[in-house]
Amino acid sequence: MHEQLAALNLDADILFLDDNSPDGTGRILDELAARDKRVEVIHRTAKLGIGSAHQEGMARAYDGGYEILVTLDCDFTHSPDEILKLLAEAERADVVIGSRFIREDSLAEWKIERRILTHAGHFLTHRLLKVKQDATTAFRVYDLKTIPREVFSLATSSGYSFFFESLFILQRNGFRIREVATTFSTRSKGESKLSLREAVNSLRRLASLYVGTLTQPQKFRLQRVAAKDDRTPL
Repeated sequence: MHEQLAALNLDADILFLDDNSPDGTGRILDELAARDKRVEVIHRTAKLGIGSAHQEGMARAYDGGYEILVTLDCDFTHSPDEILKLLAEAERADVVIGSRFIREDSLAEWKIERRILTHAGHFLTHRLLKVKQDATTAFRVYDLKTIPREVFSLATSSGYSFFFESLFILQRNGFRIREVATTFSTRSKGESKLSLREAVNSLRRLASLYVGTLTQPQKFRLQRVAAKDDRTPL
């Protein structure tokens, strides 16, 4: 992954988050960081959830004064070669999503059961949360100049549901969201983070967000974001 990212010749730093992987990933990343000053590694004590990992990475980006943040998985499900497409679209958006649902062949390499699960998640987030984009993918570009970090504090999910919860909140606060068609490959390393327990937790969080839109819609909005310009929440 590091080689593919470096080959893009971007003026960028690279942050890896390791949740105490038992396979020696942390040691390999430390060796990589020792060779490349652009690489930083955050070691976490245990598997604390993919959502909390993204929250920690975002906090580091804001603290470091970065203007653009790209997030992606390191198992090559997300192709580094497609980052440039997302960055080009970011000139017209606050958030850009690498979508699996624009082209019919985006998931051609995936097993049928995983395609069914992914499409089911897309259907539910679309129908219940009114999020039209691919809400369950981590392949994204955020413009940190236009998105205040407080927006992400409204997302409370520490697991997989962080992705659709954060996108739902960004939409509720009127941020511009665009999609780019990407091809998602079968993972070459590691295992899926979406276990049965995680899937059940995601369904619960989805139901909770849906009920919240009916009973407490204001809790998903930052007042100062809503008031600072003429953006109209959906």
